[in-house]
Amino acid sequence: MVQNIPSGFSGLEHLATAVILLNQSHQVVYANPSTEILFALSATQISGSYISEVFLHCEILQLAIDNAVKNDSPYREHEFAITTVRQQSFAVTCTVTPVEMSQASLLLEFQQMDQQLRIAREERMLIQQQANSELLRNLAHEIRNPLGGLRGAAQLLEHELPNPSLREYTQVIIKEADRLQSLMDRLLVPHRVPKYEPTNIHEVLERVRSLLLAESPNNIKVRRDYDTSLPDLIGDREKLIQAVLNIARNAVQAMQSNGTSDAEIVLKTRAERQVTLAKKRYRVAIKLQIIDNGPGISADIKDKIFYPLVTGREGGSGLGLALAQTFVTQHHGMIDCESQPGKTCFTILLPVETSAMKYANIVQ
Repeated sequence: MVQNIPSGFSGLEHLATAVILLNQSHQVVYANPSTEILFALSATQISGSYISEVFLHCEILQLAIDNAVKNDSPYREHEFAITTVRQQSFAVTCTVTPVEMSQASLLLEFQQMDQQLRIAREERMLIQQQANSELLRNLAHEIRNPLGGLRGAAQLLEHELPNPSLREYTQVIIKEADRLQSLMDRLLVPHRVPKYEPTNIHEVLERVRSLLLAESPNNIKVRRDYDTSLPDLIGDREKLIQAVLNIARNAVQAMQSNGTSDAEIVLKTRAERQVTLAKKRYRVAIKLQIIDNGPGISADIKDKIFYPLVTGREGGSGLGLALAQTFVTQHHGMIDCESQPGKTCFTILLPVETSAMKYANIVQ
């Protein structure tokens, strides 16, 4: 059993890194407490399992094991993604070392890269979001006043025109001014003070789902994959709806313009434990994923999709994802994206605030 520490390896219990021992058949014979914490797996439950049953579809890990066995020497694989039997994904570095003992023949040592990478990426995104927010607010204020004057002048001119047929041109000016005014209003929406209150994430997603189906009833399937045991979070329901809706609408538009057959969006929720967001550690966070089977995001804009006015769609405003990022940041969360042809996944992490003290501090 896993609980019985193999002779000579009692020190593994106290290591901060995750260690798994395998026998010659690549079955788990031991996993230390750090492994249980890192991968949220019970050592007892994975005892006797093949490593391919613990970490699913991980060719990179299998290749590392094969190389270590073939050369009878340690082999290290840097920064690759690994998915556990519980469908949780991690970025890790793994060292595979052959050992000579009766119970085990391989020692796997894992170091998680997720936290360091996430913190660094989060800091960059926060700086970017703050700069974007300031730029958009200043831009909106600078444009609104002359825009109102332009519209008013077009209306006055329309009343003075001797030929009614010429009003077609003043109507173009007025309609375009109204369209720009609407755009400016959207730029200023994120600066409304959020209304924080206990919010059920699945009520948010059900609202998004109903809107998507109403807009595209015959062209798309929206599938649920919910963890219904998730607690409420403290958030602004309307802003969360808008954030998820902006992402999902982008997915729908991409699939429709590409003519994706069997177009599908999956709304998925899971609990994420021991998460660091904005340099603060949270015991529990909600992991929300919006997954589509569309054409994917163009490599030309993949690194810039959260910038305002960047869009891969003709006629798009390039504001949807920028606003979604702003709304998620206002909830002390993080948003990220992975995309390839046939699958695009936006992941939103939102901390769960449960104590009355934290709720009071947020409201203030």
